[in-house]
Amino acid sequence: MTPRDVLGQLLRPAGGGVYVVSTGSGEQRAMQERLYRVKGEDAVRARFHEELDRIAHARVVVLGVPSDVGAGYLRGANMGPQAIRAGILDAHGGWPDGVVDVGDVLVVPQLLHDEMLSDAQLRASRDAEYPDVAEHDRHTLPVSPLSKESLALQSIFALNPRVKPLVLGGDHSCAWPVVEALAARPHGEPFGIVQIDAHTDLLHDRLGVRYCFATWSYHANDLIGRGGKLVQVGIRATRHDRGHWESTLGVKQLWADECVRDPAAALDAIALHVKTTGVRDVYFSNDVDGTDDQFVSATGTPEPRGLDPDFVVALVERLSRDVGLCAGDVMELAPPLGPTPEARARTVSTAVRYAHATAMALLV
Repeated sequence: MTPRDVLGQLLRPAGGGVYVVSTGSGEQRAMQERLYRVKGEDAVRARFHEELDRIAHARVVVLGVPSDVGAGYLRGANMGPQAIRAGILDAHGGWPDGVVDVGDVLVVPQLLHDEMLSDAQLRASRDAEYPDVAEHDRHTLPVSPLSKESLALQSIFALNPRVKPLVLGGDHSCAWPVVEALAARPHGEPFGIVQIDAHTDLLHDRLGVRYCFATWSYHANDLIGRGGKLVQVGIRATRHDRGHWESTLGVKQLWADECVRDPAAALDAIALHVKTTGVRDVYFSNDVDGTDDQFVSATGTPEPRGLDPDFVVALVERLSRDVGLCAGDVMELAPPLGPTPEARARTVSTAVRYAHATAMALLV
C-alpha cells in the first residue's frame, strides 16, 4: 500500500474519528459540513479525500486524535478535536491558508496501543476495521489509536517530509506518536520538546501500562536523548520537587509559580535554554491543564495556580521566532467535564486560541 492508501484506511473526515451510530451523529455531521463547505455524507467524504491529496503541498497538517483511552479517571477528551474545529470555524472561519486538515484517526474506544493486544484481538479488530482490504495488506495495519496515529504521521511525512503536524487530542498519551514520528523523519534533524503541563507525565509506566497520559514524557525524553531537550513549563502538581526530576531524568523545568511571578524572565529563560541544547526545532506540546483552572476547567485534571493564556501564546510565538517549530498540539480539552456551560465555553475558547496561535506559529 502507498502512504496515501494507508491514510485512506486509517483516517476519517474531520470529526469522524469518534465512532457514533446515532447519538452525536447530527452534531458531528454539522461540523463536517461547515468545515468542508458541502452538504451530505458523500460530499463530505469526497472533500476529505481531496484534502488528503493536498498533503504533498501543505505547510501544516491538522490531525485529530479523539482518544481518551489513555487518560485518568475523568474522561471526555475524545470530544476535544471536534470542539476545537467548531471553535476555529466560529472564531476564524476555518484554518489559515497553508493548513490542510487531514481528518481524524478512527478510534475504537476500548483500545489504546497495539502492543497491548493479543494476536486474536488484533485479527478480530483488523477484520472489523478493514473488511475491504486484502488480507496481505490488512495484517500490516494498526487498530489502536496511538498505533494508528504513529503510522498516519509517518505516512504524512513520507508524502511531505517538511510538513509540520498540528495534532488535536485527545488525552496527552496522543503526544507520544508525534515524538515517535518526528524521530523517524528521513532527514533526522534533532528536535526538542517544550511541554505545557501541570503534571510531569514522567512515570516509566502506570499500573504496568507503558504509554498513557502519565508516561509519554518519560519515553519521549529518552527518545530525544535527554540532556535538557525536554522542557516542562507550568509544573505544579507532582510528588517530587524540580531537583528530583532534573537530576534523575535530565529534563528542564520551569514551574508555574516562577512563570507567573515574572513572565518576561521566564520567556527569556526558556528560549535561551532551548537554544543551548543544540536542537534544530521544537515540538510544542500543550496540555491545557498547564493553564490556570479559572480559564481551563473542562479538562480531566484541572489545577489552580497555573499559567495565564497570554503567557502560553507568547511562548509559542517566541519559540517559533527564536528557534522554530516542527510540530504542535493541543491536548486534554474535555468539553463535557466543564462544571457549568460558561466554564465549558471558556475552556473551549482558550483551547481554540491555542490551536490557532500554534497553527500560525507553525506557518512561520
